Amino acid sequence: MKHFLTRCSIVFALMLTLALPVQAAQSYSHLYIAISDALMNTKQDKEAEAKQALEQFAIDWAKVSSEQKEAKAKVDEILAQATEATSKDERLEALSALSNALRALEKLENPVDEAAQRAEFGQKFKPIMADFEKALASGDIQAIDEAYKDFNSKWNKNERPVREQSIAMYGQIETQMAFLRISISAEEPDVALMQSQFAALKQTIEDFVAGKETAEVVEGEYSLATLIAYIDEANDFVNAGDYQAASNKIREFITIWPSVEIEISTRNGSLYTKIESDMPIIASDLLKSNVDQQAITKQLNTFRTEIELIQGDSDYTIWDAALILLREGLEALLIILALVSFLNKSGQNKMRKWIYVGAFVGVLLSAVAAILMSTILNSATIDTNRELMEGYVGLIAAAMMIGVGIWLHSKSSVVSWNRYISKQMGNAISSGSIFAMAMISFLSVFREGAETLVFYAGIAPKMETSQFILGIVVALLILAVLAVVLFKASGKIPIHKFFAVATILIYVLAFKIIGVSLHTLQLTDNLSTTIVDGLPVISLIGFYPTVETIIGQSILLVLVATTMLYKKKQA
Repeated sequence: MKHFLTRCSIVFALMLTLALPVQAAQSYSHLYIAISDALMNTKQDKEAEAKQALEQFAIDWAKVSSEQKEAKAKVDEILAQATEATSKDERLEALSALSNALRALEKLENPVDEAAQRAEFGQKFKPIMADFEKALASGDIQAIDEAYKDFNSKWNKNERPVREQSIAMYGQIETQMAFLRISISAEEPDVALMQSQFAALKQTIEDFVAGKETAEVVEGEYSLATLIAYIDEANDFVNAGDYQAASNKIREFITIWPSVEIEISTRNGSLYTKIESDMPIIASDLLKSNVDQQAITKQLNTFRTEIELIQGDSDYTIWDAALILLREGLEALLIILALVSFLNKSGQNKMRKWIYVGAFVGVLLSAVAAILMSTILNSATIDTNRELMEGYVGLIAAAMMIGVGIWLHSKSSVVSWNRYISKQMGNAISSGSIFAMAMISFLSVFREGAETLVFYAGIAPKMETSQFILGIVVALLILAVLAVVLFKASGKIPIHKFFAVATILIYVLAFKIIGVSLHTLQLTDNLSTTIVDGLPVISLIGFYPTVETIIGQSILLVLVATTMLYKKKQA
């Protein structure tokens, strides 16, 4: 249901994304992201989120077709094992196997000569390593620093075959380079130490080129929470003035970094680059005679907050889902009630069935429209740009919800509500036909159905399927009870008071959607991220400590305050 509605709602953001490129070739990148999500959440003991990531993988995997039947069947088998896993260790093992099986399938579909790849990599890096050795031999620290930057830049451009063929060798090279960077940035650089470190790095690269697996595997289960814990411990040492211990802790961070980096690189590329380049320098700066404690603490806290933003749970609850359907369903229900009441008062009870027919057709066509949109938008473009679209669609939904909130606000007095009902009844009276009655009923339901799809588009991608469905069920049950009560006690219930409460809830939900949507755009590098120090992440209400999200939510608060002041003057 969740993914069905997600795809349905994308149509409202499609015009904003027509310029986005369509990938014709089959890509598995989104599948690796789902595996990464499942791994991260399993490591953090977030079972529901891990299962949700596996559900997303299964949905995307079902669309894959391949001539490599045996390899594809292997992925199917391991996916079933991961889905049915009953323990943390069992699921982690299955997810690792799933990643390997998917990679094996890719290799079969796109045959690669790994030995040739290694040889080509070695040919490219031979002159690069020679240049760095020449700089080391000169003993000129500035020349060594420039040569390292060139070495690092070319490594980043050519590292792919190492990463794809051996995660262990890749991790060891990354760690050795980081430690070399620390030595170069030292207050009194030790050239002999650098030469020793580079010799070990050069040997690892040559071993890879020769097809030897000599890397020391970093044992243990690591996650984003582990990175945050290391930063917290380093900060504690910095605050206590034990800079050596703090530097050692950063070195530990660097050692486990290759095991966790994919969880950051797939969500925030710029953060990945900053951490990889700046952490070695921080470790080195901590060992200098004059340590800028304030600057280092600020930088570590910024990294901590940005990692926490990625780790933060931005899911919505069943009440978020229920509130939307309650609001939209109640408006349609009240209009239908007004029309039925008019027929009762005018002695035309036989025409009531046409009101119900119109409402039923409205529900039916809303469902048909949803299915059509889902079919049209079931494409690779949606998969490739899912998170980007989720952010924009969420903002569209929030904008519409602000309009809904203002509408509700305008109906939260007895006079305003009675005026609205009288207008609806007056339109029906002037028409005086069965068709008009049915059409008003149909349009009210169909309009609310369309609005509901857009609003759900803003929250469905960030919800567990079970929570989403449960929210809808709860809303339907409440609406059923309200329908019975309203039809039996028509005219006696102060509906305007409900609108006053609903207004507040709608604004709160819009506040959350704005925060989560802007946060999603930040994670995809489509919006800058400016951290505000000292503020917490409060995912329950969608509050993230960045200038950009705070500005977006502040605009909402200003609009709410302006609406309240305007209404007060009109009263």
